[in-house]
Amino acid sequence: MKKELLAPAGDLEAGYAALYYGADAVYLGLKQFSARANAQNFDEAELNEFVGYAHALKRKVFVTINTVVQQGELDDLVKNLDVCCRANVDAVIVQDLGVARVVKKYYPKLELHASTQMAVHNKEGAEALKNLGFTRVVLAREMTLPEIKEIADNVDVELEVFVHGALCYCYSGICQFSSIMGGRSANRGKCQYPCRAWFDKEGKQEHCFSMKDLALGEDVLKLPVYSLKIEGRKKNALYVAAVVDYYRNILDGKGAVEQKAQNIKQIFSRPWCTFHLQGKNKNVTDTKFVGHRGLPIGKIEEIKNNSIVITISHKIAKHDGIQIDVDGKEKPYGFSVQKIKVGLRQKLMAEPGEKVEIFLPQKVEGLKKGNTVYLASASEVKGGYNYTKPKPREYLQRLKINVKVTVKPNKAEAFSCGQKAEVTGKFDKALDINKTEEAIRKAFSKTGETNFELAELTVENPEKRFVPVSLLNDLRRRLYEQIVPTEHKTIIDTTEIRRYAAEPKWCVKTDNEACLTMLDKEKIAEFTILIDEDSRIEDIIKLPKDKVRIALPAICRKVKNLEPVISKLLRLGYRKWEIANYWGFDVLPHDGIDISFDNLIYMFNTQAMAAAKEIGASRVTLAVEDTLSNIKNLAMEAPLEVAMVVYQDVPLFTSAVCIRENSCKECDHKAMWMELVKDNITYQALSKNCETKVFAENAFAAAKQAAEVKVDWLRADFCYKKYTPTQVKNIVEQLMKSENPANCISGNLARKNEMF
Repeated sequence: MKKELLAPAGDLEAGYAALYYGADAVYLGLKQFSARANAQNFDEAELNEFVGYAHALKRKVFVTINTVVQQGELDDLVKNLDVCCRANVDAVIVQDLGVARVVKKYYPKLELHASTQMAVHNKEGAEALKNLGFTRVVLAREMTLPEIKEIADNVDVELEVFVHGALCYCYSGICQFSSIMGGRSANRGKCQYPCRAWFDKEGKQEHCFSMKDLALGEDVLKLPVYSLKIEGRKKNALYVAAVVDYYRNILDGKGAVEQKAQNIKQIFSRPWCTFHLQGKNKNVTDTKFVGHRGLPIGKIEEIKNNSIVITISHKIAKHDGIQIDVDGKEKPYGFSVQKIKVGLRQKLMAEPGEKVEIFLPQKVEGLKKGNTVYLASASEVKGGYNYTKPKPREYLQRLKINVKVTVKPNKAEAFSCGQKAEVTGKFDKALDINKTEEAIRKAFSKTGETNFELAELTVENPEKRFVPVSLLNDLRRRLYEQIVPTEHKTIIDTTEIRRYAAEPKWCVKTDNEACLTMLDKEKIAEFTILIDEDSRIEDIIKLPKDKVRIALPAICRKVKNLEPVISKLLRLGYRKWEIANYWGFDVLPHDGIDISFDNLIYMFNTQAMAAAKEIGASRVTLAVEDTLSNIKNLAMEAPLEVAMVVYQDVPLFTSAVCIRENSCKECDHKAMWMELVKDNITYQALSKNCETKVFAENAFAAAKQAAEVKVDWLRADFCYKKYTPTQVKNIVEQLMKSENPANCISGNLARKNEMF
């Protein structure tokens, strides 16, 4: 299978570098709706020319519209999709179900790629998205090679896999840490990277969640997928060039050239890993340091007053950047080399194998023998990745327009794209009508610096009048100044707006039925039970069957292990189900089942809600991380039933990375809790069955805010943490009074919209 090498471009220069060094396709973001909102990203003019250049090289360009979109942003979404169409991009990469619906309905020529933000981690999820119209699925980074092969063997859809770059601790798309605790949502491209922060863990400070970088090297040749994706839209052109060059060599059969790998490490690199590709791997976090480290070139052998002595494994030169691991410091100590000695001689450059004395700009506390020294930047590498690029406007793609010109005895008019221009004068009979029509064509063919070109010209001149060239040019200028190429469409209501309930009904969700025993079951309209492969069905059937909804987990790496529980509950007649990830659609029967969406299938706009209704959902749940103003609007305009979570221990992280320090062979995989502290805030981590979830110490509560929202259902969740029946009873009674329990957090419901 020929593989596509897909490179990132955070700006135009990175895009040109990617194409020069052999990328088959480039993905990039616009100024809005990009999961890398802090990258420079592309404006319309840059996108237009870049796509034109890429297509001339027979390469592809994909645009990331991979954030969730709030209701008030739908008009801007359409404008951005217009830009994509005008630029003839090959596909859009999407997270939001509402964005997908708009693309399918209004922009059918754009291919839909399912972003890794949709957390597809099994063949059932890939199949579900294929059925929803996606032509490509970007798989979750956490997957193993056998899992990837299973999807490739069973689902007829293009697959894309990340092969190099930064890793998130949490499954992409379901991280809520930055948003709930800091007001900056990863799902909106504004992550504050809490995973890179210090945490106090059992009395010692660690970067518990700071991931190493992914680097698959020649393992990419084992991947049975179409597209190999490099992460890095916040990296510069030099980095993109070096990484693309490295993998291009591998794909072209030249192998993983060590020098090229070393170049990458000198430009930007955390320590490398292959994550879980070869199976569960615990050596994937870098708990002592964060950020760029560089290429390891030796360890300190001697410390003098203002210098260190090491035997280097790679050449270094004056002005190269050096970093040194220093215990107790969050980041390595870095400086620019100003003086090097080999023996008694001062040198501008030292060769591999030489014992070198490197002089420090200042005395560094904590420096020890054995500390690793890194080459963090090298002038030689910085100048080693030149690339060519086209001249400005050389590959500008012009929109083809049709023009109609009418000539009357005292007036000439021109029409195009809904615009009209005119000039007046006394127009006599033409001596040669053919020359007149040729003059009109020549005048209107001059589109100059505009972004369009003449496609078809219609001339209506029944009396065969002559118009001077100067007036024709004036007429053309007047018309073309008015034309703004656009394909903007107004999104009309997609379905009839529902009538919301006068009084919302109450739902209680739990993974432990025993905590429900003291509730007044007459006041609760529905009990949602979160199941896993160990769920006790005999406990579930004790609840009133007509009030029970069965909830599937968001992450399920081995669906076959859960299928016996699902099958038994279906045989027992349970017909109400809740899904938190798209894989649930493929597992559950299509007929006779009432499916609701949990809050992790994000509903930030009515387009997403309409899509949910069209694919069979009876109810959706508002996102826990949304803002109060947006959810109030959504609840009023929703085309189907809406639930709002008013109490929940929000999983801030859900990770395939184990937080335990023991080896996998020693682990019983049972639930284990530990406390972590950051900025005097306590967090609780749950490790169970090779999965880690992180929670705030205090639950999220929104009963007070919910009083302002017209919803059909209010939901209180008691999952993951242990609750007694008395605690559940007291909390639910308080929530029913529109009161939030003490010390709870309210996420973005209590924050300004612009912070989100």
